[in-house]
Amino acid sequence: MSASSHATTFAPPVMADGRTSLIGLDRSQLEATLGELGLPAFRARQVWHWLYHRGVTSFEAMTTLAKPVRELLNEKYSIARPAVTREQASVDGTRKWLIKMNDGQEVEAVHIPESDRGALCVSSQVGCTLTCRFCHTGTQPLVRNLGPDEILSQILTARDALNEWPPVGTNPNNETSTLTNIVMMGMGEPLYNYDNVSAALRIAMDGEGIAISKRRITLSTSGVVPMMHRCGAELGVNLAVSLHAVTDEIRDELMPINKAYPIKELMRACRDYPGATNARRITFEYVMLKGVNDSLADANALVRLLSGIPAKVNLIPFNPWPGSSFECSSRAQIERFAQVLLAAGYASPVREPHRDGARGLAAKHVPKCGDLIIKLVETHADEIGKHELGDGSLARKRRSRRSSYDARFGDGGIDHSIRAELGVESAGQSPDTADRFRATGRAVPTDDVLSQDNDIGITAHFVVNRARNRLADHHDSHIDSFVST
Repeated sequence: MSASSHATTFAPPVMADGRTSLIGLDRSQLEATLGELGLPAFRARQVWHWLYHRGVTSFEAMTTLAKPVRELLNEKYSIARPAVTREQASVDGTRKWLIKMNDGQEVEAVHIPESDRGALCVSSQVGCTLTCRFCHTGTQPLVRNLGPDEILSQILTARDALNEWPPVGTNPNNETSTLTNIVMMGMGEPLYNYDNVSAALRIAMDGEGIAISKRRITLSTSGVVPMMHRCGAELGVNLAVSLHAVTDEIRDELMPINKAYPIKELMRACRDYPGATNARRITFEYVMLKGVNDSLADANALVRLLSGIPAKVNLIPFNPWPGSSFECSSRAQIERFAQVLLAAGYASPVREPHRDGARGLAAKHVPKCGDLIIKLVETHADEIGKHELGDGSLARKRRSRRSSYDARFGDGGIDHSIRAELGVESAGQSPDTADRFRATGRAVPTDDVLSQDNDIGITAHFVVNRARNRLADHHDSHIDSFVST
């Protein structure tokens, strides 16, 4: 599936009340939209100013517009924020918001402050098309893309919570700002939702609106090679690449997208990335997996791969999650790996955990990005099960649904269309998944097994939520690369 057909298949929904959101429209679209009401172009400029410079959430607050104009706009359009259903904060200032979109789907945005900056980690999709073996998010399928308004709403929501909107007569980029950087490293693959991500980032970079410089925006990709040059040429943002291995054999296993875009093609695309210089290096993300990719031979091979690329490497200690077969490399081995890179001239910071000062625990003991969704679903799971299935049967039905899902999408849960693009089996189940069913004496479910679930007591809403109920570690696995901007 190409990026364009992918965007169509997983397009975001329209608003339930029929109103159009003005959030996410570019300047020309906003002018054309208001022009349909007979409003002159300068009204669009006024609305733009109120939306992105002042951060208002109602038309009534747009006091430079006449009252009849405000009432007309409110009748036809919306500028409301999505609801924040849960928030967490730690003593170091890190804040996480679970944000519910109009159709009930939820994503997380995370703000990580430093002494001289603060990065907001933004999601681009609900779920993920990829099945990276070390990534908790990769265990769940893609539900849909986020629209430009939903991507921007994460930024606007964070600015609301951080009290970032400037008083009248001040610059939005004043020295007291705590949201200075954006990192597209949240749930999903941004380059598989490029049009919507691009539209949102152009508004975020607009000098008369949110006004975050392209030099302070980083987009992270697993390696969607055909879209990388376009991203650099059109947006000029910083690039981060999830590499995680130095051979195709290992990367094929860790990241199935490598079967479509192997390391040689990926590194060529990095060398050709527009705007990459020693001042604007490409960040390579490398999760440290014990006995898999952490040897000194791997470190030396990584140095050779990076030759000729303005680069830095973020070394990320693996954060274990239930069901994962990997272990984190020892601290000593991570340091030895880093020294090889440093000796070759590549900065290689090791991710340090943020701390929850209320309990004095390292980040691995603190709820990770995506865990707000897990908690929300799991908190109500038993209630839902008792109401719809009767006591004692929820767990059994959930296991059955998990097996059905594995059978349909194959080991790891990759969609058929994406499996075809990545060059893996396009049938309803991968051989190893089918073998697991046969080994236990069970019939191998067919592709239509999920479509037969309407009469089972779990509602469609719960099934969709299950598709994203553990979108967890992707944020935490990649968050450090904002420091390169």
